[in-house]
Amino acid sequence: MISTLDAQAASERERPEGYCPPVPQTLEETGLNENFLQQLLLKTMYFRGEMVGRELGKSLGLNFSIIEGCLEYFRQHHLVAVKRSLGMGMVSNVFALSEQGRTLASKYLESNTYAGKAPVPLAQYCASVRAQKQPANWLTKDSLRAAFRHMVLSDDLLSQIGPAVNAGKSFLLYGQPGNGKTYAAEAIFRIEALPIYIPYAIECAGQIVQMFDPLYHNRVKPEEEEQATLWSVDEEKTHDARWVQVRRPFVVSGGELTLEMLDLAFKPDSKIYDAPFQLKANNGIYLIDDFGRQRVSPAEVLNRWIVPMEKGIDYLNFLSGGKMSVPFDCFLVFSTNLRPEQIGDEAFLRRIQYKMYMKNPTEEEFAVIFRRYAASLNLPIVPGALGFILERRFRSTGKRLRRCQPRDLISHAVDLINFEGLRYELSAEVLDRAYESTFVTDQYEA
Repeated sequence: MISTLDAQAASERERPEGYCPPVPQTLEETGLNENFLQQLLLKTMYFRGEMVGRELGKSLGLNFSIIEGCLEYFRQHHLVAVKRSLGMGMVSNVFALSEQGRTLASKYLESNTYAGKAPVPLAQYCASVRAQKQPANWLTKDSLRAAFRHMVLSDDLLSQIGPAVNAGKSFLLYGQPGNGKTYAAEAIFRIEALPIYIPYAIECAGQIVQMFDPLYHNRVKPEEEEQATLWSVDEEKTHDARWVQVRRPFVVSGGELTLEMLDLAFKPDSKIYDAPFQLKANNGIYLIDDFGRQRVSPAEVLNRWIVPMEKGIDYLNFLSGGKMSVPFDCFLVFSTNLRPEQIGDEAFLRRIQYKMYMKNPTEEEFAVIFRRYAASLNLPIVPGALGFILERRFRSTGKRLRRCQPRDLISHAVDLINFEGLRYELSAEVLDRAYESTFVTDQYEA
């Protein structure tokens, strides 16, 4: 079975439209054993009550033909009863648990209360990650420029970003706060790329790991569209319904990150596991923002990634003491306001493959950012006003320019204009007054 999946993965990798998990036609093709499926069916009926046969298959993401044998077994052993039929054969029968069936379902619920889409075996998931890996030289200069068109960046900065993104290796963005490091990482997410399929859940050694997270996984097809196909025939399915098609994920964690968050999280109420950030980010981007501000040291965080970054494999722990190995195929980005030497020594930093210093903007770049933001608000700039504020508040004082300052300054100016009912334009006087409430003074007295 594994060799078949590997062949499928290799085949899909060559297809221009990307990987698509095939619809399983038999129990064997699902990769699940019959006992596991029977337990999942009983738990689903326990929570949902009476269910039409096809609806029951839909809730598990499986063709009815796969669960039909289980339902017949249940009926023969008086675990379920057929309440009525809608006249289209067994697929349209309305099934309900008997008292004996409810008792058995209650016993299975002691192991876990999972009753969602049938999980995908770990081996199938691993094959899918390999199949959906970005191919070599997938990124073009044009697609990179298009993703960063909303930012004002020099060609030399784009030339540093491009090779790192194309290679998908670890990347450190560092520089003063307000220069767009997080913004740049988010721009990488905008690069056009084929969507991917992820399973709702993974099964490994009888344990269930919840994978799909609507916070990080944006569906390509709205859920309502999928629900509308409830009564479509099985042959119309375009992919295994235990999987959902999403945009390549972009996962972010910041100062709240702990090492425990990078391992399987056991949920005592349901007795299943939640996937850690890096697993949810597979085939996408994982941004560790404010690197160096976490509750653990930078060395501890980076040491956690040594094996995954070098081997492309991550090891996750079950509460019982067992482990599972999973592919590590996310573009790992670190963003920090700290100086590199504050994070670690040369040997430490060498483990991060690419580094890029986000410089302060030049006056010309500052002016472009300023004018773009004003234009986005349809806010006219009085001639000479921008030059006035640059000379009075920046050149003469030696204050450093930052990429976030035009937005902050203009936002305060708009607030002032609205409050005092002033003419809707950026004058030198309004900008000068807005500066006072935007930045702290250097003349603070104790």
